[in-house]
Amino acid sequence: MTPLLRAEQAVLGSVLLDPDQLSHLGWLAPDHFYRPIHRALFAALRKLRDDGHPALAEESVPLSWVTDAVNEAGHHVRGLTAMYAHSLISACPRPAHAPVYGRMVLEGAIHRSITEHAIRLHQAARADALQGEVEGALHYADVLTGVLSDLAQRWGTEPRPVAPTAPPATAPAVPPPVRADQVAEDERFLLALLAEQPRAMDEVAGWLRPGDFADPAHGQLYRCLGALHHRGEPIDRVTLLWEAQRRGLLADGTLSSDQLVAICDGVGPGSAEWLGELVMRSSVTRTAATSARTIRALAENEALAPGRLINHALHALGALHEVRARWQAANGSPSPSPGAPARSPTGPPPAQVHAALARSAPRPASPSSARPGTAPSPAAVRPPSRGHG
Repeated sequence: MTPLLRAEQAVLGSVLLDPDQLSHLGWLAPDHFYRPIHRALFAALRKLRDDGHPALAEESVPLSWVTDAVNEAGHHVRGLTAMYAHSLISACPRPAHAPVYGRMVLEGAIHRSITEHAIRLHQAARADALQGEVEGALHYADVLTGVLSDLAQRWGTEPRPVAPTAPPATAPAVPPPVRADQVAEDERFLLALLAEQPRAMDEVAGWLRPGDFADPAHGQLYRCLGALHHRGEPIDRVTLLWEAQRRGLLADGTLSSDQLVAICDGVGPGSAEWLGELVMRSSVTRTAATSARTIRALAENEALAPGRLINHALHALGALHEVRARWQAANGSPSPSPGAPARSPTGPPPAQVHAALARSAPRPASPSSARPGTAPSPAAVRPPSRGHG
C-alpha cells in the first residue's frame, strides 16, 4: 500500500474516532482523495456533521456515527462495508494528527491535479497544431494557471514563478512538431520573402523572434536578417550569406550556402505579416506542448514538495506567456498582465491555512483521542464478533 493511501485511511480513521477533527479539516475536500470509496466516505462524514448528527453532541462517540457514515456513503459508491470502516479506525495511529494526515492527502491531490491539467494542455496544443489554431491551448493554459493559483492558496504558499535548480529527473521526450513539413515550408517561404523584400522585415520585426521557428537553422537565418535590418544594412541573398558566415553558421554546419540559395530561390508573392502569423501559431502550440510536458514531468516527481512544484510549474508556463504576448501583439490584441494571477478573494480562512500547514505539532490531546473521554477507542466501535478486517 502506498503512503498516500495510508494517509487517506488515517484521515478517515481520525474522523471516525473523533468527529471534532472535521473542524480542523475545512480545507480538505472529498475530491482530494484518490480512492472513490474514500471520497464518498469523507463526503458522507461532512454531510453528517453539517446535518447535526447526534454524535457531535454526545460525550462518547456512538457506533451510529460509523454505521450512518457507511450508509450515507453507500448511496454514492459500491463496496463500502462497516468492516472496512472499522479497518480505517485501526489504520489511524492518533486521531489528533488528522491535520497532518490531511496535508499528506492534499499533497497527493496537488500532484495529481497538476498532472491531469498538464495532460489536457498538451492535448489541446496538439489538437490546435493540427488545425492551425491557438485558442484551445491558450484556454487550457489559463485554466492551468488558475488551478496552480488555487492550489497554492490551499497549500498556504505564495504563487510565484521559480526556476528549478536542476532539470526534472525524467526529461520529457520531445516529439517531432505536428505538421512538420507544412511548418517548415511556411518558414522557408517567409525567409525567402524577407530576403528578397527587405522592407517586409518592418512587418514582423516587432514581434517575431528566432526562437519562434521550429527549425533551428531557420531561426538562425532569421537572426541574421534581423541583425542586418537592425544595423540598417542592405538585405539580399549575398549580404545574408555573408552575415551567416560571420556568425559561424557555415563553419559549424548549421547552414550551407546551397541551403540558403535554395531558400531564397523559393520566393513568390506573399505577405510577410501573414506568413509570420503562421509561424507564430506554430510557435504558440509548440511552446504550450513543451510547457505541458515539463510540468507533467515535475508533477510526476513525488519527491518534489507541493510549494516548489507549483512555483516551478508557473515558471514553466512563463515561456508560453511570453510567446502569447507577442502573438497578441501581432494580432492587435491587448497583452495579458505578466506574473501569476491575483488570488481569489474567496479562499480558505487564515485559520484553515494555518491548520493545513500543520506538520508534526498536533494540538494537545490524550493519548487515545483528541477529545478526552469522548472519542471511542477502536475496540469501542468494532463489532464484537469480528476482527479488524
